Parts: sequence; structure tokens; C-alpha cells
Amino acid sequence: MTPFGDAVRKLRQRKGVSQKQMAEALNVSPAYLSALEHGKRGLPTFDLLQRIAGYFNIIWDEAEELFLLARSSDPRVVVDTSGLSAEYTAFANLLASRIRHLDATTLAQLAAVLENGEKADGKRS
Repeated sequence: MTPFGDAVRKLRQRKGVSQKQMAEALNVSPAYLSALEHGKRGLPTFDLLQRIAGYFNIIWDEAEELFLLARSSDPRVVVDTSGLSAEYTAFANLLASRIRHLDATTLAQLAAVLENGEKADGKRS
């Protein structure tokens, strides 16, 4: 599941509607909506994001948060290391090959390093 899929599921449950009911209202298939919630589909179109926000009648701040979640929820991420040194490509491939096996603590530590922009030596970049 992706952060976006989780948010949509919570909104849907809060409203008390099924995937089928929501899919009908949004003019998408229930299978597509299920795949979106389970992280088996990539970024939805801006039009669909707007329809989802309208369907739930959410305020602008909450809609903006939902849009940001959508942008950071593509389950098929591509990391472009062209033009970078070999170490960057090796790191990206190592992460791709091992990401499914990271425990929650290690994942949180890696995320903290990346979010804080810290280098391996502890200095900010």
C-alpha cells in the first residue's frame, strides 16, 4: 500500500462508502480504484485527484496534502543516475534490490538521513 492509497481508503471508510460506490461516482472501475488503494497503480491523473477531492468535499489544505501524498506514492519509482558517478548507480541498484527486506528501524534511519540532507560524516549537505 502507498501513503496515497492509505489516505484514500481512510477517506472512503470515513464516508462509509464501498470501493464500488466510490468508483461509480468517480467514473472509474472498481478494479482500478482497488489497485490504486493497494499501490498497484502509479500516480493518478490531476483530473482524478480533483474528482477525489470533490467527492470527499475536503477543504483546500486537506486536498493539497492528498495531492502531495499522490506525488510521493508511485510504487514504480525510477531513479535516474545518468551523469552521476558509478557509486550513485550502484547505491540506487542496491537499494532497489534490498528495499523489501529492510526492517522498520533501518527504513526510518535511512529516511531521516535523506530528509535531513545529512552526509555519511554527519555534516549537512
